[in-house]
Amino acid sequence: MFSYRHAFHAGNHADVLKHLLLIATLRHLQLKEPAITLIDTHAGAGLYRLDGDFADKGGEAVNGVVRLFAACRPATGAPAVQTTPLIDDYLDLVAGFNPSGSLRVYPGSPFVIERLMRAESRDRLKLFELHPTDGKTLSANIAQLDAGRAVVVKREDGFEGLKPLLPPPADAKGSRRAMVLIDPSYEIKSDYAKVSACIQDSLKRFATGTYLVWYPVIPRAEAHDLPRKLRGHAQRAGRPWLHATLAVGHPPLGPDERPGLTASGVFVINPPHTLHAGLAEALPLLVEALGRGRGQGHTLEHSG
Repeated sequence: MFSYRHAFHAGNHADVLKHLLLIATLRHLQLKEPAITLIDTHAGAGLYRLDGDFADKGGEAVNGVVRLFAACRPATGAPAVQTTPLIDDYLDLVAGFNPSGSLRVYPGSPFVIERLMRAESRDRLKLFELHPTDGKTLSANIAQLDAGRAVVVKREDGFEGLKPLLPPPADAKGSRRAMVLIDPSYEIKSDYAKVSACIQDSLKRFATGTYLVWYPVIPRAEAHDLPRKLRGHAQRAGRPWLHATLAVGHPPLGPDERPGLTASGVFVINPPHTLHAGLAEALPLLVEALGRGRGQGHTLEHSG
């Protein structure tokens, strides 16, 4: 149950897609003043060393965030590929964790969100991580921020922990706002059904919340069915949705080689109205920068 460690995959193409959407969504929500309850149901360790043992074993950041920096912000004076505001915002945030200019640290979702939180609006962040080692590391990493009660870490099942947080508490003016990120490992097949049930339940509890669901695009029936089920939940609740995928493909493989994860998707319920246009610009450039061969491409659809 606890074999999955995100440190093996930190900064890969799936993280690029997930965190780019996460930043763009939160930026838009913060255009309005009232506080936002921010929830990450599967938070991981929070920070990852790209030169650490876990990252070295997989090296997935090399074909993800490292490759994107090399393409968009080459250090040798080589011409950079065209970029967009969403990509620039993502790269700026990651660069902020690496003041030396060398990519040594990658921020996971908890630190991406925390970096954007507004003290003046009293945004609050709730983090869940059930893995015993990652949960301990996350708590230690968050403790260094001295964020007080603004950031809370719970070593609990995020699917269950989310329920009592919805609907979120109202502010002094009666406003209730929440953004929820759901991205389990999907190491266990039942995670797909749990995600679907979680979204269905969450929409009943708080239909106007913004929900982001990351999932792997792999040849498994559950993975294929998940975005269809999420679309159904959104439609039955009368809520708008957006669905984006990024496939980097893979070069020719040897007889004993496996391509690993080559594509992933993010499904957003109640997305910002600006997100579709921003992704329409960014996704083709991500494919150009990160594409590795056969099967590369992207999709983008929304409820209109």
